[in-house]
Amino acid sequence: MGNSRIKRIYREWGEKVRLIIFIIIIIALLNIQPKIKKEGIASWYSVKSSGLITANGERYNESLLTCASADYKFNTLLKVTNMENKKFVIVRVTDRGNFKKKYNRILDLSPRAFKQLAPLSQGIIKVQVEVIK
Repeated sequence: MGNSRIKRIYREWGEKVRLIIFIIIIIALLNIQPKIKKEGIASWYSVKSSGLITANGERYNESLLTCASADYKFNTLLKVTNMENKKFVIVRVTDRGNFKKKYNRILDLSPRAFKQLAPLSQGIIKVQVEVIK
């Protein structure tokens, strides 16, 4: 009895159910954001910039975990990993800069963020950048 009832329901509702399942799958796939990772060179901001207004209107504070980027929206959280030692830091995008075109660098990190990846004396490092939020 149960098996014939399922067959009858499937005959009557099969196409509608498949359409609904298809729509649910499409919606789920559209909400999945792939974790795109970029690799490139990162440097750090000069301490002379401290106190100046950043491109998003905040006052630059070298003791915060922030960065400048031409590729990401303001307030995006990024996981920045030093490719050499695998240390990483989470930073927030607060500024822009001309370092991408001029120096072929993908990020300018605050001194505090850079120090978590490498000594400031190193100047530049090869990094992998991943969007967190």
